[in-house]
Amino acid sequence: MLQRSGSAAGPGRRTVLATLAGLPLVGGCVAPILKGLGWRSHEEDRLAGRTSAVTSATIKAFDFSSLKDLKGQIPRARIGKVELSRLILGGNLIGGWAHARDLIYVSSLVKAYHTRQKVYETFMLAEKCGVNTFLTNPALCGIINDYWRQRVGRIQFISDCAAGDLMTGIKQSIDGGACACYIQGGIGDEMVRRKQFDQIANALEFIRKNGQPAGMGAHKLATVQGCVAQGIKPDFWMKTLHHNRYWSAQIQQECDNTWCENAEATIAFMKDLPEPWIAYKILAAGAIQPADGFRYALQHGADFLCVGMYDFQMVEDANIALEALAEHQKRERPWRA
Repeated sequence: MLQRSGSAAGPGRRTVLATLAGLPLVGGCVAPILKGLGWRSHEEDRLAGRTSAVTSATIKAFDFSSLKDLKGQIPRARIGKVELSRLILGGNLIGGWAHARDLIYVSSLVKAYHTRQKVYETFMLAEKCGVNTFLTNPALCGIINDYWRQRVGRIQFISDCAAGDLMTGIKQSIDGGACACYIQGGIGDEMVRRKQFDQIANALEFIRKNGQPAGMGAHKLATVQGCVAQGIKPDFWMKTLHHNRYWSAQIQQECDNTWCENAEATIAFMKDLPEPWIAYKILAAGAIQPADGFRYALQHGADFLCVGMYDFQMVEDANIALEALAEHQKRERPWRA
């Protein structure tokens, strides 16, 4: 079984609840005060005067929404016996595995931001919005188990099983209480490239024998196509999906800037697959506005959206997801979950 990770004692339920009651966050109060004093950055002045023909995400304007602005609860659907919210909290930001193109400090920054208490607050806020599922790595099993033990909340987690060799990662995830497991996208891409289809099939079967839905992850469409051609049928797919109408996607060389190389081909192929599809990297690691990325993914067949979200984005993103889900109840690919 997994051992409890970290030596620092986590905050008690009363402390975290008291902190959550203070939302919206301090940052939402600071900005209006500065603006009231006439403060404005040179960068803001320059950006406000620019338009972009490449992307709608040129100017980032944050609205620090609080729970009083929440328009409803995120609906749920089932994969096997597991009930998942249609919007899933992605784990890269909390784990510190940030995709930041050529900005070398971002992973350290998000690790510093996500203290244990901040992680608890983020989980609690997600649950208040109806987001009942977190997708992460076995490295975070310990903090999730502490969150449960202290009865702060009940958020469940899907594990990508990326810890050492694949079977070790799967066993750690199952012991850690994952509600579902999948073969992480980069690992899945490499296994298919090496034609390790027997290992993939065995891993999925091991997950199922332990009572969890078993998923297959992929960044590359060829990974999904290769599995289908070999008759491998996971309980769900984890496949990236985003358009490339943003600035850094125009760079020809792949430099941690593109995760869905051919969205149109992905949409066409996934349309005929009967298994549920959890789409991830739908905002291209922050390059696409949520209103755009959510609608694009749902319109083109995703059954669930996996999105990395900071606490101060949670309510706004939940509201956008609710609107997008209402708009795309009818689409070409039937709902598979």
